[in-house]
Amino acid sequence: MTLVSLIGAAILGAWFGAGVVAGWSRRRVQVAMGIALLTAAFLFVMTNLKLMPGGGQSLILENWKLAVGISGCVFLGALMTLGIGFYGPCMILISLLGMDPKAAFPIMMGSCAFLMPVASARFIRMDSYSPRASLGLAIGGLPGVLIAALIVKELNLTAVRWLVVIAVTYAAITMLRSAILERRTASVTNLIP
Repeated sequence: MTLVSLIGAAILGAWFGAGVVAGWSRRRVQVAMGIALLTAAFLFVMTNLKLMPGGGQSLILENWKLAVGISGCVFLGALMTLGIGFYGPCMILISLLGMDPKAAFPIMMGSCAFLMPVASARFIRMDSYSPRASLGLAIGGLPGVLIAALIVKELNLTAVRWLVVIAVTYAAITMLRSAILERRTASVTNLIP
């Protein structure tokens, strides 16, 4: 029940999120991504420093925790359409709800496997994607899966969390910097007669 509910919620969130995000400007997406990524990095740092729960032993969610998990996955599925990623934020959500962090892996992988085609179809239908960038990301994902399967799975969970903090913080700073530069360029262009 937990697995199916959370995956279904993520798919629903991605469907709605893609419809909203496809109409946004590039700058708006960059700012939203930067803020969301910094928030995720902050939550991971808090978890790594033991200032927030790092997970429990439970493998299922029941009652109010299941409702919070479903709501959280709808939101994370929508964020996925911004390019935030689902894995890190989902692991945080699962941990905060008292589940064993290892239980997050089937939820994360199942959600991404099913929400990507749904969100992609909406972006394609709205002609709001870059075929070249999509191909580059797909090709880059192949070695990424091998690295995750052969190297990352051997790391302890705390090391993986710190790697995620570094990667997410770098991506957030890059996104926000791009948005600032794009705004400056637009301001200068508007001043030129």
